[in-house]
Amino acid sequence: MSLEKSAKIILKDCMNLQGNESCLIVTDSNLKLIGEILLKNSLEITKKSKLILMEIPDAHGTEPPAEIAEEMLKYNVVLLPTTKSLSHTKARNDASHKGARIATLPGITEDMMQRTLDVDFQKIKEMNHNLISKLKDKKQINISTELGTNLRLGTENREWISDNGFYNTKGAFGNLPAGEVFIAPLENTANGTLIVDASVGGLGIVDNNMGISINHGFIENIEGGKVAKLFKNSLKNRFYKNVAELGIGTNYKAKITGNVLEDEKVSGTCHIAFGNNKHFGGKVDVPFHVDVVIKSPTIYADNVLLMKNGKPNSWD
Repeated sequence: MSLEKSAKIILKDCMNLQGNESCLIVTDSNLKLIGEILLKNSLEITKKSKLILMEIPDAHGTEPPAEIAEEMLKYNVVLLPTTKSLSHTKARNDASHKGARIATLPGITEDMMQRTLDVDFQKIKEMNHNLISKLKDKKQINISTELGTNLRLGTENREWISDNGFYNTKGAFGNLPAGEVFIAPLENTANGTLIVDASVGGLGIVDNNMGISINHGFIENIEGGKVAKLFKNSLKNRFYKNVAELGIGTNYKAKITGNVLEDEKVSGTCHIAFGNNKHFGGKVDVPFHVDVVIKSPTIYADNVLLMKNGKPNSWD
């Protein structure tokens, strides 16, 4: 599928951009080509379309400059193909509350854009709905793998969110490529061990499996290779170590590439994020949100089996 066709899918099928609406695209030097393709195709729908270039910050979750945050409040549709994610920022959250329909595409590549958007979004929506129906009202999630992951998280009274690719209602927000359900676990409830065998956001595929010890909701220790060391060094304070998110991938065309935007959507994986979860149901607000991806997990919600070694149990 061509980039042009992918751009049209984003603008028409995912965002439902209309001729009487406005569209803002925020990008940077790394993703300028993708930003320009989105701009070109958006201008075929509406003349009220604009592209802004921003500097690349150090970390995912860093707030954009104030003038960009202000600009985001003025548009019906906002697309954010940026190197570092703006998903978990006050600027994105404020624009959503103002009514903008927003999709973030942090680190998207041309290959990913062509391959992972050529999916049946309705199928993903139904899969997510079926999975959330099994997760709803459950109090504890248990995740294990044959490599040694054994993690428990509390989810009582927290809301599961479906990221399915349809952002066509006022204030709708999600990632593209889409395909996951996720939640902000209860603070201080995560305990156990993660063995990360896929990738780490911003750092790529792990060179050696990374072991993360978690105690009362925070990272206690990290072991592994070069990627583990870099990840450990990025944790500037205690709240960067907060267990912020649990997500389960549902995109059947996504594959492990080292780019966590895609990796976290891969069917048969789950991911844990650390740092900020303020804008999707949690209480921690720091300029940091990084996911780690785990292959072939076995997942229980209370005593209900959801996935066995990466194979869905009656929700796909």
